[in-house]
Amino acid sequence: MNWHGITVGYALSGSHCTFAEVMPQIKRFVDAGARVIPIVTSTIMTTDTRFGTSAEWQKQLKEITGNEMISTIVEAEPLGPSKLLDVMLIAPCTGNTTSKLANAMTDSAVLMAAKAQMRNGRPLVLAISTNDGLGLNAANIAKLLITKNIYFVPFGQDNPEQKPNSLVARMDLLMEACEAALQGKQVQPVLIERYP
Repeated sequence: MNWHGITVGYALSGSHCTFAEVMPQIKRFVDAGARVIPIVTSTIMTTDTRFGTSAEWQKQLKEITGNEMISTIVEAEPLGPSKLLDVMLIAPCTGNTTSKLANAMTDSAVLMAAKAQMRNGRPLVLAISTNDGLGLNAANIAKLLITKNIYFVPFGQDNPEQKPNSLVARMDLLMEACEAALQGKQVQPVLIERYP
């Protein structure tokens, strides 16, 4: 697919353990010619973890995309009327973000951007990363699986022995899932064997 002229809203929620895995995928979009607008939750802006500091992740996002981050609801709101994003991807999409999206809650820049994308009838792609995907969040994932214009990056259990409710998307398939979504298709299979 020719990504030149395509604007991707790349949103990250607070699954810090997957950030190192998704940064090369963001670069894939940029290298393919897409314009990438980073959209982040407050945890990326404020939280240091054993996986890296907030400042390091912010710096990396800006260097890869060449764009400033959208980090507040006020900054994200104009995405609706401007129809800026051709496709929006939330990767990683935490259980918290999944549950709020499924229940129409808008309390972060990522969720406001997702709401704007849905308002415009444009594709929203989710790459879930949650320890509760087969727990209470299973109902929310099911609700989103049948929602118009929402697509999923293939996902599966990442550690069924020690974390039987945990689900994580194949982050190396982000671009392929977005390409299919831009054609109005769900990349298949949705459910995969994720663990080694």
